[in-house]
Parts: sequence; structure tokens; C-alpha cells
Amino acid sequence: MQQLLLQLAPPPAPTLDNYVPGRNGAALQALRDIARGAGAERFVYLWGEPGSGRTHLLRGLARAASGRKGLYSCATLENGADENTMLAIDDVQNLSAGDQVKLFDLYNRMRTTRGALAAGGDAAPAQLALREDLRSRLAWGLAFQLHPLSDEEKAAALRAHARARSLDLPEDVIAYLLRHARRDMASLIGILDALDRYSLEHKRPVTLPLVRGALESMKDKPA
Repeated sequence: MQQLLLQLAPPPAPTLDNYVPGRNGAALQALRDIARGAGAERFVYLWGEPGSGRTHLLRGLARAASGRKGLYSCATLENGADENTMLAIDDVQNLSAGDQVKLFDLYNRMRTTRGALAAGGDAAPAQLALREDLRSRLAWGLAFQLHPLSDEEKAAALRAHARARSLDLPEDVIAYLLRHARRDMASLIGILDALDRYSLEHKRPVTLPLVRGALESMKDKPA
């Protein structure tokens, strides 16, 4: 059989709309409210283990800024952030001492303006190795522990994505992808889209033998 080489398209940019929430629906809704300027709370803190979608949500919030400047940064406070920014800052546990002072001051200024802050870290606010005054500020707003998707939730998301593309996706294919492909949703969706393109181009249904060959070809493809 002809060697199958699937060209994976770059994953779509993370947005609040393409985040699969699973048990994290409340966190997603809080960020949507901030992006729309709805609700009383403008300060959110997120934490969770790798794969829970913290970075996706923070990047998505920065992209969702409506009528104001949205900014995402990781482990540093960007010079462009001011009290009117919708700021999403990731990995706050790695902030330098100087940036901790700047973030504390910025948080206080934001309380009197229309700015908003969503921060993310690897632990709950009280457990962060940061200045005590900054830890207390991060705990003042809403705080959400994020949970990775279970296999059942990932399978449901793949089924929904396949239905949206009018793709007949057998259950054994879903199970195989969850066992053998990269387990983050962006990679799983990318693989599914590539399989859909291949099946349309070659007029072959997406079956388990096709998927096995596809994944093996991707592994063998030179970098």
C-alpha cells in the first residue's frame, strides 16, 4: 500500500470558543464574562496540572478582548500592560521579584479602572512561593482549580467534532487515538481533521486499519 503521510495543519489558535471545558465550565464562563465586560468580577486565578487547559484559557482570554487591549504573557510582566489592559499572565510562580512588585501595584490600580486580570499558576494562591501581599491579591477574586479531561470527555469531544464535519467516526478509532496518539485535545483534533481530509481525497472511510497506517506514517516521517 502507498505510504500514507498526513500533513497536519497547525493547531487552531486557542480561543474561549474552542476550549473543551469538561468539568471546567465555571472557569470558562468566568473568563467569558470578563471578556464581555459582564458581571462584577474582573479578577480570576487558575491553577491545575499539565493538560488541564490553563494556558489555552489564558491565551483565549487575551484574544477575546473586546474594545480594549488584551495581552498574554508567561512568567513575566510585559511592559505594555497597564491598568486598562485585559491581562492574562501565566506561570506566575516564576515571576521575578521585580515583576511581583509590578504585578501587585498593577492589580491595585486595576481595581479602580476597567482593567481585568486573569492569572495562572501551578498551585493554589496560598501555596505559591510569591510575596505574601501578591498571594493575597491573587486569592481575592475568583479561583478555579482546573481538571484535565477524562478519556470519556475526550471521546465525547471527538465525537462532537466528527459530527460537525459530517465524519463517520467508529468507536474503535476513537479508542485507538486515545491509546496511541498524543493525548492533548489540540493534537487529537488535528489528527482527526487530517484523517478526514485523507478519507475525502482518497474516497476511503476512516477505519481502524487506515488510522493505524496513518499514525505509523506520521511517526516515520522525517523532521
